[in-house]
Amino acid sequence: QVQLVESGGGLVQAGGSLRLSCAASGRTFSNYAMGWFRQAPGKEREFVVARSWSGGSTKYADSVKGRFTISRDNAKNMVYLQMNSLKSEDTAVYYCAADPKYRLTVVAASSPSGWQYWGQGTQVTVSS
Repeated sequence: QVQLVESGGGLVQAGGSLRLSCAASGRTFSNYAMGWFRQAPGKEREFVVARSWSGGSTKYADSVKGRFTISRDNAKNMVYLQMNSLKSEDTAVYYCAADPKYRLTVVAASSPSGWQYWGQGTQVTVSS
């Protein structure tokens, strides 16, 4: 079992920045790929970004490329999502996810159904 707890969400104006954090506990953190997904009201959960355990494989959704950056600190069992140039359409609940099968590569990691462990989510609201 892996437990994931997100933090850092909040209200920000368009063009602003936020950094989300995800604390992992349980199994060996380095055995897992880590990802971020989001879900806006009335919409399906969508892929944002994922990173392999070493960071050698990273995949971003086209909608966030150049604006969002994922990082992970395996020594601290933490993963972060730096979000810059936020837009109103980024408003959603953001979820941290973990799964061992994407540990080496996240090329095929964009489907939410493929991820085993999830956090409870943190709300991000971008006002225009």
